[in-house]
Amino acid sequence: MTLAAMPRWLRSGRVLIGLLILLFVVTCALFAPYLAPNDPNEQNLIATLLPPAWADGGDPAFPLGTDSLGRCVLSQLIYGARLALTVALIASFGAMIIGAVLAHVAGYFGGWVDWLIGRIVDIWLSFPPVILSLILMVGLGTGVQNVILAIVLVDWTRFCRVLRSEVIVVTRRDYVAAARLLGFSHWRTVTREIAPATFPLLITLLSLEMGVAVVVEAILSFVGMSVGADIPAWGQMVADARQNIYQAPWNLICPILAIFITVFGFNVLGDGLRRTLDPRLSQTERG
Repeated sequence: MTLAAMPRWLRSGRVLIGLLILLFVVTCALFAPYLAPNDPNEQNLIATLLPPAWADGGDPAFPLGTDSLGRCVLSQLIYGARLALTVALIASFGAMIIGAVLAHVAGYFGGWVDWLIGRIVDIWLSFPPVILSLILMVGLGTGVQNVILAIVLVDWTRFCRVLRSEVIVVTRRDYVAAARLLGFSHWRTVTREIAPATFPLLITLLSLEMGVAVVVEAILSFVGMSVGADIPAWGQMVADARQNIYQAPWNLICPILAIFITVFGFNVLGDGLRRTLDPRLSQTERG
């Protein structure tokens, strides 16, 4: 396939960079048992706080060293990608579905329906997202499913508020008015005429939300309100590494880099999709 024959969004440098980064993270998550050099939960109290293999005193069996309990840092990073991506994918799709449905209902019907949904969004946004997530986790308890539910209940407002404005703009276009005059049902008008026009923005918001979900999960696991100690999590690694930050700074740097790279990949992908899928931005860049 030639470059010209490829879809326009695949010719974007931002999209390609984001996809390559996320492909690397997804590969680590899917093939963790084959890529991890050790069991991430296996403790070796004789080999605690070992430096990376290339440093003085390092052990080739532990390429990125060990933590205060003698667990392999690289293995924990690889297995931690599983939790991060699971939460990012499921929670983001859940928030997208709720937010997108309410946004299209509010923007299309307007009137008291729009007012009611708008007030619910305003009330929900009056709480800081991270604080609201922590409050929900206190009530729900720890566990992957509760982390996902907390993120969905908090972040659906991101989709609803942004998409609602776009739906209002699209609803006022001539072809939507023509569809109504032709007798299209509300369902058909929204799904056939409005939803395709808002799809580029929806995909962009979804990719950006995945990055947000990774950060929120890391914060929750950092404070011990995400998953149990037997499940590797990047935020939990950061929390454990604080105790030995001066003796083993690599234990803190590695999970922070993993979070940064993953979030960067989602954000670059979202920005690239926004620039290539939104016809208004495409025309601006060409001009």
